[in-house]
Amino acid sequence: MIAGLWTYRSYLNDPALVDGDPAKALALIFGEGVFSFETPTPETLTGTLDMGGGYVLDLEGQVATSADEPVVLIINGYGRDGTPTAGWEYDYHCWPGYAWPDGVDQVPSLVGTVVRAKPHNGEPAGVVASFIAVSQS
Repeated sequence: MIAGLWTYRSYLNDPALVDGDPAKALALIFGEGVFSFETPTPETLTGTLDMGGGYVLDLEGQVATSADEPVVLIINGYGRDGTPTAGWEYDYHCWPGYAWPDGVDQVPSLVGTVVRAKPHNGEPAGVVASFIAVSQS
């Protein structure tokens, strides 16, 4: 269920309404790319977040399960040396979106938050954004 390709978009958590302004809506996008997940074991996750143009994070994480709670993904993303993401570090926490019993053509999704774990390119650590990822399969 988790392994595969997921279209990823994160959004700045600005409560102001965009009031139909496409430029304001577009300015809320914090990041966009494709998650590529593999699950080497039922409890582990590896992969990449490819944002295009050489901007790639290598991912490693946990698939946490409990009888009382839904699946939770806890993922760390690390920039690659020698690329524009060198020194970057982001942490992701998400879970599967609710699967509606009577949903029509519902696409599996992941919903969660991301935090910039280390400062980079003059931007501070601690910035948080919400994200959704939609399965491409």
